[in-house]
Amino acid sequence: MPVTDPEVLRFIAETEAAYPAEANLASVEENRRHYDAMCARFRAPRPEGVAVADATVAGVPLRRYRPRDAALAPFVLYAHGGGFVVGSLESHDDVCAELAGATGLEVIAVDYRLAPEHVYPAQIDDVAAVWHSETAAGRAGIVAGDSAGGTLAAALCLRMRRCGGPMPEAQVLIYPGLGGDTNAPSYVENAEAPLLRTADIRHYAGIVTGGDMELRAREPEVSPLCAEDFTGLPPALIVTADVDPLRDDGAAYARALREADGRADWRNEAELVHGYLRARRQSRRAGESFRAICRWIGARAAALS
Repeated sequence: MPVTDPEVLRFIAETEAAYPAEANLASVEENRRHYDAMCARFRAPRPEGVAVADATVAGVPLRRYRPRDAALAPFVLYAHGGGFVVGSLESHDDVCAELAGATGLEVIAVDYRLAPEHVYPAQIDDVAAVWHSETAAGRAGIVAGDSAGGTLAAALCLRMRRCGGPMPEAQVLIYPGLGGDTNAPSYVENAEAPLLRTADIRHYAGIVTGGDMELRAREPEVSPLCAEDFTGLPPALIVTADVDPLRDDGAAYARALREADGRADWRNEAELVHGYLRARRQSRRAGESFRAICRWIGARAAALS
């Protein structure tokens, strides 16, 4: 699937200069070094008026972004992307700060444990631990994440339904990996897409499961699309990049929610590639997508007040 937008092409070139395609399949140490350098290259200043503080909750490091006069409820719990292997509070710091500034809501970024040092269920356990702590007094929240963080956002909803815990008021999944059919058109058409290839997805899936690919096929908290039942899950905004192997995962999840009488708003962003949130300041398409995500979250929060 070709990209022709010059702004997106420039973003791809700048990304690959710091994070070449082969970094995805390199050693964990080398992958993290390249990824951190790439994120630092695109990191933007935090907006004024957003207070930032690091903390540890339920044994999990996190970072709070609180706009001036932010409402106590709801909050946004954000899980970063990175294939469960790379990424940190620093990699998505500016995205979370701008999300807080644009919505007026407190955003809580979770520094969940990474693979291969920690395999499933460490990542969702950390996200769920912070969620339980933040909602213990009845505070409402929205869960959001990009890429692997989108997986965790969907997984949190499934876990809360299974254990009878406090359900998020909404789920926001940005180019999520949901364990979809790798024979779907997007996995074939975009097998060699810029910034994320089908082979990279298989590689990361093997790392987070400790090599147990059968777990990926049967466990909804690893692959939310393998859930047998999609009823009782919160309204969703699902945003996909058209030039991304994971595109059809988002479409399939939206369809599953709707068939279960749930609400799912799906946006597929033409010409955009996986990881495009980092391009929001240099690409008109990426910037509008980010603003649409912020508007959707803001509208859901306003409906709760």
